[in-house]
Amino acid sequence: MRPILFTNAALCDPATGRQAPGHVVVRDGLIHDVGWGPLAGVPDEAETIDCGGHVLSPGLIDLRAFVGEPGAEHRETLASASAAAAAGGVTTLVCMPDTNPVIDGPAIVDFVLRRARDTASVNVLPAAAITKGLAGHEMTEFGLLQEAGAVAFTDGLKAVRNAQVMRRAMTYARDFGALLMQHVEEPDLVGDGVMNEGEMASRLGLLGIPREAETVMLERDIRLVRLTGARYHAAMISCADSVEIVRRAKQDGLPVTCGASVNNLVLNEGDIGHYRTFCRLSPPLRHETDRLALVAALNEGVIDVVVSDHNPQDVETKRLPFAEAADGALGIETLLGAALRLVHTGDVALPRLLAALTTSPAALLGRPAGRLAAGAPADLVLIDPDLPYVLDKRRLKSRSKNSPFDEARLQGAAILTMVGGGIVFRAPDETGAAA
Repeated sequence: MRPILFTNAALCDPATGRQAPGHVVVRDGLIHDVGWGPLAGVPDEAETIDCGGHVLSPGLIDLRAFVGEPGAEHRETLASASAAAAAGGVTTLVCMPDTNPVIDGPAIVDFVLRRARDTASVNVLPAAAITKGLAGHEMTEFGLLQEAGAVAFTDGLKAVRNAQVMRRAMTYARDFGALLMQHVEEPDLVGDGVMNEGEMASRLGLLGIPREAETVMLERDIRLVRLTGARYHAAMISCADSVEIVRRAKQDGLPVTCGASVNNLVLNEGDIGHYRTFCRLSPPLRHETDRLALVAALNEGVIDVVVSDHNPQDVETKRLPFAEAADGALGIETLLGAALRLVHTGDVALPRLLAALTTSPAALLGRPAGRLAAGAPADLVLIDPDLPYVLDKRRLKSRSKNSPFDEARLQGAAILTMVGGGIVFRAPDETGAAA
């Protein structure tokens, strides 16, 4: 491929926090050169892309995306999920094992990787199940799954509730240097709850989910980390108490990290309004004080990564009374635009936000992405942070359309996405950049 020169860019390297005008040269799928300052000369035969002063950053890495393939292609396929990812500036997504069949054996990992190579336009990395069939009883073969290409281990939407099984899984994972990503919700405490427990749930006449459903599971797991020394990642935390638990674990030097859904960072329980099922999520949207605690934790570095929690649902499971609707919402295509709300309100600086979307998840996965440096993969996104638009679900590229940001006013979108040195998304014009 011809070299590509990005000129007139506002470079943002989340790995260093550096922001300045500059240019980037891409050659043979890698970043060949990063120039901070005026351009000295144009490489021979290079294709030039004028960035128009917009932000050029490493591509986003989403650690939590549920893709229906195999088994639920009516909700999402690897092709449609990757198209949505490219349109949202996401260049790498980690797909959860909640498929049919479950990603719990080397053959299924191999299938996903082969299918992604054939149909996906972005990097797709499978996470394998901790337990066979996501049943929570018998561990999978971590070593064989890693050899097949699994990048992490999780039971997806389910927590491993049996403490002895989790202890053994952590011991096993430690020996293989594997990353465990736990969905921190204690199922018995969740019960039949459908939203955050509190005054709002009482007013709406809905059963609540206490914060303790999250904190009890998180406290247990961190004690098991102390016992085993395994690398542990709380997939998503949602309340102030969880922030304190993770902060203490990090201060004690434990190998503990955590993420937060963009939904819990920018929305709260009030956004449920009059029973908006698109806002029925797991973990649920919490009180505004919890949201603010998460934002502060993101700034502090207690929260390591921000995820989309992309979990598409079809009309049969979402167009129901709130208490009967399925958990989950679209997120991968709106991740960037929703997260930029935190920048526009002045709550989070752009480099810090992008670090949680690029550098930190890359480090957890042990991948060289997430930085603007010579030799890094040419996975890049060009962002117009000020582009205003109203989200139209009919223009989303996902097969399902259940976005909690439907008809929301957003500001900022990807206008060009590059994966491995090839352009996989380019907005046709500014008015259609968020399409």
